[in-house]
Amino acid sequence: SGYTKGQLFTLVVSPPGARYSRGMGTRGEVFSSKANTPKRTYFFNVKENRTGDLFLTIVESKKSEEDRFERRTVMVFNEDLAAFVEAFQSAVTYIKGRSP
Repeated sequence: SGYTKGQLFTLVVSPPGARYSRGMGTRGEVFSSKANTPKRTYFFNVKENRTGDLFLTIVESKKSEEDRFERRTVMVFNEDLAAFVEAFQSAVTYIKGRSP
């Protein structure tokens, strides 16, 4: 996936309506992007619930020692998105300021 030393991650953005195959689950998914790193893959999925509300799921997937995939998911609801993005940007700014 084109990873080079010192690169934080590779981001792959799928067009709206794109779906992942192989059992990744696509119900209600309206947008997806994926960040590949050497040890993990992060999925950023915008989904729509039955009432039409949008929410974000961030999924971390990494291979375990048993050749299975461990997955962890964080859901961010639309009403919480501004506070989430602000805190996320603050954390990224802090990390970038501390990096050599």
